[in-house]
Amino acid sequence: MAITSFREQFQEPDRQPNSSRKKKGRHNQSKTKQTGEDLLQATAAADETGNQEEGIRPQRLADYIGQKELKDVLEIGISAAKGRNEALDHLLLYGPPGLGKTTMSLILATEMGVNCKITAAPALERPRDIVGILVNLKPGDVLFIDEIHRLSRMTEELLYPAMEDYRLDITIGKGQSARTRSIPLPRFTLVGATTRVGSLTSPLRDRFGMIQRLRFYEPDELTLIVHRTAEVLKVSVTQDGAEEIARRSRGTPRIANRLLKRVRDYAQVKGLEPINQQVAAEALKVFDVDPSGLDWTDRLLLKVMIEQFNGGPVGLEAVAAATGEDTQTIEEVYEPYLLQIGFLHRTPRGRVATPAARKHLRYE
Repeated sequence: MAITSFREQFQEPDRQPNSSRKKKGRHNQSKTKQTGEDLLQATAAADETGNQEEGIRPQRLADYIGQKELKDVLEIGISAAKGRNEALDHLLLYGPPGLGKTTMSLILATEMGVNCKITAAPALERPRDIVGILVNLKPGDVLFIDEIHRLSRMTEELLYPAMEDYRLDITIGKGQSARTRSIPLPRFTLVGATTRVGSLTSPLRDRFGMIQRLRFYEPDELTLIVHRTAEVLKVSVTQDGAEEIARRSRGTPRIANRLLKRVRDYAQVKGLEPINQQVAAEALKVFDVDPSGLDWTDRLLLKVMIEQFNGGPVGLEAVAAATGEDTQTIEEVYEPYLLQIGFLHRTPRGRVATPAARKHLRYE
């Protein structure tokens, strides 16, 4: 079978014979029509959200605020790749969510002058899902896979020769008639993003030429991000107002942008402009975000540990049962920030609320 037939197979949608289509009843047809309408509505909503996010995301590396070490490394890699007229080496970005991994992949594509295709590992359930993406890549394109540690085993195996040798190996047929065909792929750049780099298998992790960690942002960097987003949203924010929002953003640009939008809504409804420190503090108090960036659930975790378990040490299962949250949510969503700001310690015997947490919650 020719290589072109493989490409056509994964470029064209599946088409059923007329006889099989006629056998389907009206119920299936109405269901298909309803599903199509829902899909169109979902796509329109996604496009609208994407356009709004596209305005907020920086388009160039020079406009990207923070992550200076990462920017220095990528500037060298981009300049070297463009000088040799080659594709950028594969890149793995890891760190907490909301720090700009997707934005960085879009910037890399813009800087290299190529297209960027974005997908997520849970969406690549079957091997044909990743095959259809790979065979449609153009030379130098950037393929961004979010939460890459959640790739299925078969999909990951297909990526090995694609990343290393730019080749796609496909098995045709079954049993004794099975044959293996290799499809050459253009040189592309795979950008993988993960919040759990330790969950990646060693063969996959070792095939990335660059492995970079994204760190939490400093308050002054977040203040610049708030000012930039305010300009995009056409919102008037003073310096102290931006600093107040940045201070409560948990070191994460995504949270800073989200809080700015909520403060904007509050100021619009109350008729308060510009957004200064007082307006921002009043708005964030309404949305239950305290001066340290803790929300209601963060404070509940600490209060339960202090009041019911005398500050700890206490096991994760006990905290989850007392608060009504599941252990994975506590461990992956709430604990990282509490550990970062020194309100929580993890010990071999369990979790411990620190004196700083007691002081913040005004416990003697």
